[in-house]
Amino acid sequence: MDVPWHLASRVEDRDFALWLKTTKKPPRRRRPDAPAPGSVNPVTGKATPGENYSARTRWHARAVIRSFCEYHRETHGRPLINPFPQGGAADEGSPNGHHNPMQPFRQPSRRGTYQPKEPKPTPRIIPEQAFNDLFAGLKYNRDRALIAFYISTGARASELLGVPQGLVAPGDQTIGVVRKGNQVLQHLPASADAFVWLRLYQQELRDVVPKHPSEPLWWTLRRPFRPLEYDAARMVFTRANQLLGANWTLHDLRHSAAKRMVRDPNLTLADVQWVMGHAHITTTEIYIAPTPDEVVAHVLAHHERQRAEQATPPAPPAPGYRPEVLATLFGTSAAGGENR
Repeated sequence: MDVPWHLASRVEDRDFALWLKTTKKPPRRRRPDAPAPGSVNPVTGKATPGENYSARTRWHARAVIRSFCEYHRETHGRPLINPFPQGGAADEGSPNGHHNPMQPFRQPSRRGTYQPKEPKPTPRIIPEQAFNDLFAGLKYNRDRALIAFYISTGARASELLGVPQGLVAPGDQTIGVVRKGNQVLQHLPASADAFVWLRLYQQELRDVVPKHPSEPLWWTLRRPFRPLEYDAARMVFTRANQLLGANWTLHDLRHSAAKRMVRDPNLTLADVQWVMGHAHITTTEIYIAPTPDEVVAHVLAHHERQRAEQATPPAPPAPGYRPEVLATLFGTSAAGGENR
């Protein structure tokens, strides 16, 4: 628009936000067998990214420009006012600092003007049968061990791939990961099956890869052997998806692990928060919401119980007291009712 960045105003902010809503992402090269943008996978029900910017992408694009202007405003004093407001009390200062008792209190806005609403994340859960089919499509013990750790620990993809050999404790049935956010080492409990597959995988690579507590735990299966990276692990999942015609991702395993733990009545929400490494328990609470399949199953079970109750005949009335029983209770004769 030929407007210098330090002279941009809220008008340019509005135009930029409206432009993001209508523009499409630059086209990129796609595989011939790739699904059409925005199409829904018939197996998983997940939609592929569309051509237009998603709400989250628009939100991040605006946040990047706001950070750029805020840096120059604090460092160089230009622009005087950030044209991309953050929204909320942090941007508006103290809205009730000079409150008039005759007027209602002002409520700070939750987001800036023209700022797109960030969508609420919804967990993508892999059903039990779909996970079993996916696991059966894996060919190597390394892949089985890796997926078993993902589904039992709920660790992020990068966290589990960065585990060294010295942080695996089969005796304690834990595996140590460095958390992505705070970089804190945390020993996560894992299933016994995961350690069985891991032992089979380590036996196959015996005397082939370096063995030391500081060496990586996961390696490629072809020479030259290299530490397994995220792209290679993602391709393992992609090949298994191709057999099923699905489009599950590695991060879906993390959501599925959290959902499994939330369903267990013996685990508290604080336990799940600790395992998942969430900073706020409100992030863990999103897994409490039932999936559409669960709601349908619960409602159908409700209708079945209602039908069964209506088909059951009512219980017969209780029989009345016999005269001899009344005589014993009240001390009267059964015939004339005289006192004994």
